Amino acid sequence: MTRSTSNLRPMPFRIRAELFQKLTQLEHAGIPYDRAAKAIDLPPKYRDRIELMQSFAAKGIDASLAGEKSAVFTRMEARLIRAALQSGSPLPTYRRLASHYTLRAQQQASMRSKLALPAVMLFLAVLIQPLPKLVTGTLTTGAYLWQAIRPFLVIGGAVWLYRQLGQTGLPSAGKSWQQYVPIWRGIFVRKNLRDFFESLSLMLEAGVSMLDALPAAVDVVEDGDIRRELSKIRMKVERGAPFAVALQGLDYVGDGRVAQFAYTGELSGTLSEMLGRHADMESEELDAQYAQLADWAPKIMYAIVAIYIVVGILGGPGVGPQNRPGMPN
Repeated sequence: MTRSTSNLRPMPFRIRAELFQKLTQLEHAGIPYDRAAKAIDLPPKYRDRIELMQSFAAKGIDASLAGEKSAVFTRMEARLIRAALQSGSPLPTYRRLASHYTLRAQQQASMRSKLALPAVMLFLAVLIQPLPKLVTGTLTTGAYLWQAIRPFLVIGGAVWLYRQLGQTGLPSAGKSWQQYVPIWRGIFVRKNLRDFFESLSLMLEAGVSMLDALPAAVDVVEDGDIRRELSKIRMKVERGAPFAVALQGLDYVGDGRVAQFAYTGELSGTLSEMLGRHADMESEELDAQYAQLADWAPKIMYAIVAIYIVVGILGGPGVGPQNRPGMPN
């Protein structure tokens, strides 16, 4: 198979959760990687990826590189697995990723379930609002259909744009568009920083030197502006600054919990453990924010439906010369 996988989107959370659950079971059973790769199966839509990974495994390419080159793993997952392989076993990382994506899949399913009813209400509101004009002859059938489907075209276009911009799995060159989205910006920045410190923790724990681990950890960050800021840490460390000191004065990082954890970790010789503890706490708090987002999304949807209905009732044009029977609105 020669098709490029560099621009493929990451697989859905549910599929990735099942993948890492299977990898956890196979690794726990002590099955060699090349045999384990043959035992993995994915839905038909993603089967070409696992077949490509299996072909890499047969050639002796390690799991992290084979998974990344075949788009079975994201860039971040591959980095984490590579660090785990350097420490001896990817089992803890497989288990952590399986748990993480299982929770994300549950949250995503919950959000979709909560959005189902308001989505149906919006659909009915769009169809019903111009119906009286069709009955009275103010709208032609063609004009009615256009007025009914127009909101869905706008929504569909927005969803398509989001998927194109936000789901490619590729890092941005500069500040990501997600930094300009209200409410989501804070979650997005926090997730990028969590990924950085978690990756750094795993690599330090695996015995990778700080100077080698820092650029690899920076590489898992999606946002270009955050990557640029975090890259300053390595320059400071090269000049002899302790890691905790190198964090000071950086945009996004601030002087919060992670700086205190880093200071304590360097004094006690447990920096990787302290950064891992910080990453775990960030993951828990991010999960809570995702849950809140899932609770608020339906309420926002209901508000949009209500506003759409009210605007249609109060702002809709009345019957006049410009709306005489037989003419589109």
